[in-house]
Amino acid sequence: MSKNQQGSYKRKSSKRQRKVKIVIYVMIVAMILSMATAGLSVFI
Repeated sequence: MSKNQQGSYKRKSSKRQRKVKIVIYVMIVAMILSMATAGLSVFI
């Protein structure tokens, strides 16, 4: 029974980890885009 509970908990945590990874990737992309636009504004 404990093994089964552990497996379901593991699945939940991995789902949350995937969500966190997606959020981190989005933040990194947004940061790169903002840096690129700031660099372009300096040249313009």
